[in-house]
Amino acid sequence: MKPIPDHAVNRLRIWRKSVSTRPFLARGGAVPRCEACQLRHDWCACEWRPALKAEAGFCLLMYDSEPMKPSNTGRLIADVLPGTTWAFLWKRTQPHPELLALLADPAWQPYVVFPACEKAPARLTTEVVPLPGKKPLFILLDGTWPEARKMFNMSPYLDGFPVLAIKPDALSTYGMRVAHHDEHLCTAEVAACVLEVAGEIRVGQALQHWFNLFSSRYMAGRVSRAPGEDEQPLLRALEAIKGETALQGAGEEESQSLCRDY
Repeated sequence: MKPIPDHAVNRLRIWRKSVSTRPFLARGGAVPRCEACQLRHDWCACEWRPALKAEAGFCLLMYDSEPMKPSNTGRLIADVLPGTTWAFLWKRTQPHPELLALLADPAWQPYVVFPACEKAPARLTTEVVPLPGKKPLFILLDGTWPEARKMFNMSPYLDGFPVLAIKPDALSTYGMRVAHHDEHLCTAEVAACVLEVAGEIRVGQALQHWFNLFSSRYMAGRVSRAPGEDEQPLLRALEAIKGETALQGAGEEESQSLCRDY
């Protein structure tokens, strides 16, 4: 069994399952899956999962059942950025104290990420310009589009933050749920776009690659189609990213060692 990555979404998923009073019957839930990547055991993609660092952070507000869905893509963000991704179940009237503390943390500049077609023009922005001394914290509403709209309209603790409206260059490739509008991407796709807007291009591309592999294999699993040769460029790209990350980590360790010796 592959080790489950220790990050916010997986911890939330484990907790949510522990308090459930009945089995969660998600679509595809009967398929034997790798607990780490949520793909079929025979198509596990764990060896290609990248883990990077970024200045930007993500705060996932997840609708009640989202952490337990094998098709959830918010988890992919935490896979790639385990150190700067937080996840909370959405509560309309009693938000988690740690969520409120994160939103009030002076180290972060929160942005609510939502389509431009949905809300108040006065709050909309297409740029990420944090205040001096702050890093961008992107609040993603993780659920179906009706659920995301409900969270957006019924969360008064988010009303004071700017709304970042992204304009994706390509339409969603996510086939597991049907969006009502072309600009409605899934959570991981949104995060990849936002990272590029924030100047974190390398991390955004890594997340997009990881999402593309997950989506391709998940959809193939629904029709019992084995992964094809067409995913080889994607695997090579992810292997290259992991190799670069390993070299960077080795360089940082060597630098720290030299500082200690000095």
